[in-house]
Amino acid sequence: MPPKKSGNKRPGPTSRSARPGKPRGPKKFSGGESSRPPRPNRAGAKPGARAKPTTSFKPAGSSKPVGSSRSVGGLKPISSPAPTPRKPKSDASSVQGIRLQKVLASAGLGSRRQCEELITTGRVEIDRNVVTELGTRVHPDRCEIRVDGQALHRSKLAYFAVNKPCGVVCTNRDPSGRPRVTDMIGLPDLRLFTIGRLDLNSEGLILVTNDGELANHLAHPRYGVQKIYRVQVAGLPDPEMLLKLRRGVHLAECTVRVDDVKIKSRHKESTIMEIALREGKNREIRRILARFGHKVLTLVRIAVGPIRLGEMARGEVRRLTNEEIASLKKLIPGNVS
Repeated sequence: MPPKKSGNKRPGPTSRSARPGKPRGPKKFSGGESSRPPRPNRAGAKPGARAKPTTSFKPAGSSKPVGSSRSVGGLKPISSPAPTPRKPKSDASSVQGIRLQKVLASAGLGSRRQCEELITTGRVEIDRNVVTELGTRVHPDRCEIRVDGQALHRSKLAYFAVNKPCGVVCTNRDPSGRPRVTDMIGLPDLRLFTIGRLDLNSEGLILVTNDGELANHLAHPRYGVQKIYRVQVAGLPDPEMLLKLRRGVHLAECTVRVDDVKIKSRHKESTIMEIALREGKNREIRRILARFGHKVLTLVRIAVGPIRLGEMARGEVRRLTNEEIASLKKLIPGNVS
């Protein structure tokens, strides 16, 4: 009988897949039939050779690949090709002209929307031909533009600051014959209009111009030009009321918020406040303060954007400086000219 195998004897070799635990690294290929050669790398290199790093791609229209800025596997980085310089764009307005409604607004015929109505209703002519298309572009120096049969007279743009007193209206047409802000300037040949409004019983700074394009932008709530008012109210507002003004006050048509509100001084039966806001609702300040039971005694606008009332006397008129005009135009995206 064959001798029994000892239990302490080391077992014979088994297949690699049957061994438990972590597999060992691959054996070197010796050429034997029982050994399995290692798999070649993805690049198809010979067994045992280091795989070459993939470099980069070639962009369309370029003969050099764009590589990484770091050295990989001993390879030198390949720099990106220099960008092709772009040709400067020509001024489209100088080639195609200026939009007709912008020309009309700059001539003082109203806001751009009002000038668009002039075009669509057939009241505008270019070289004796009626134009109703809003996309029309013109060269004001070359074309003859007429509105209601009258040749367009492009007046020199003018900008004024007025300290409006109470009892003066901001409208251009008043059937009641009340004094107007535009009458205070004393230039009837210029087609002037106010930028925004102050009600009959309010006073202070108001801007007047014949630049319809700029006026329309500054008065539009989209651009949020800040205005500051000095307001005297009856009673003594408390801090809780000031907080509610900043959070927002509900009116019939919307919610109104102030940018800032400060108490400047207190008296026995009244308080002087400084209120800054960016909206322009009708009698806005008077209405929101009335919600808290405070009647407005006096209301004076002391600033519109960067323009300040300063030491101007009531009823005084002055021209804006070039620096002030430039500061107003900076408030509008695209720097309206």
